Amino acid sequence: MGVSSEKKKAIQIRKYFPFILLVVLVVIFTIGNRRFLTLKNFTTIAQQMVVTLIAAYGMLFVIVEGSIDLSVGGIVALSAIAVARSVETLGIFAVIPAILVGILCGFVNGACFTYLRIPTFITTMATMTAFRGIVLILTGGAQIMITNKPYLNFYNGKTIPEVPNNVIMVAIITAIMWYIYKNFAFAREVRAVGGAEKVAALAGIRINKIKLGVFVLCGAMAGLAGCFQAARSYAATPTMGDGMEMDVIAAVVLGGTPMSGGVGSVMTTVLGALIMCILSNGMNIIGLSADVQKVVKGIILIFAVCMTVDRKRMSVIK
Repeated sequence: MGVSSEKKKAIQIRKYFPFILLVVLVVIFTIGNRRFLTLKNFTTIAQQMVVTLIAAYGMLFVIVEGSIDLSVGGIVALSAIAVARSVETLGIFAVIPAILVGILCGFVNGACFTYLRIPTFITTMATMTAFRGIVLILTGGAQIMITNKPYLNFYNGKTIPEVPNNVIMVAIITAIMWYIYKNFAFAREVRAVGGAEKVAALAGIRINKIKLGVFVLCGAMAGLAGCFQAARSYAATPTMGDGMEMDVIAAVVLGGTPMSGGVGSVMTTVLGALIMCILSNGMNIIGLSADVQKVVKGIILIFAVCMTVDRKRMSVIK
């Protein structure tokens, strides 16, 4: 009876951990600086969430499938370059080559994992380095400015007073991803593969198709995120997206999605992205250095993994 009670308590803690962490962070940063709890600052946080959240939706599918993608930051940078190179010709439709670049990068990741049987940690760590190298080659180490006003106004302006366009668009994207995750057969099969791959194979699910598909989707979402990041930065830069993979993975995990795979949620991913952006914003407001911020984020990510991982589904920790 005692064991059962402890198990229920652990489940409840895991369930409410993101909400508790969010409240704690808001209280700490409000005490640290009164400017934190203002409408202007929360509008800034909402805009800062856009890129992280879009990329996190793709990462959600990868982690639910039981894998990891460390190359999203490089894909974001490559996609931003695609935007910068095509925006004068395509205007607001420069998002198309950005997404296509993301899909190509995702396909490379998925193919190496699925067909060459290279673990995703090694695969995406290698492609992260390769993508960063390509970014430096294409930019020559210098930023590429974006001055196309229709593009900048569409992705970074305000059609409705006080409500940024990118916030409206990410709300629409969130609704679409929620519907896909809840209703599409692909999403159900991703959860099945992440939950028990051998059982999913016996049920007739094409495992390789799912594994390749989640990386292509992750690449596409990172490409879309690159489009928004380019608009927000008014440029494509060699360092764009550097370290972003940690924020994206942390957003998914902080939302309660275990690294062991099988389960996850779009709406809790929104919560996780909100926590990460509040964390970054709050630490900036109270004046913590960039180095200290990295330490804090690392500690919180480890803590989040400890709170969400299902150790009973992992026969060996390695």
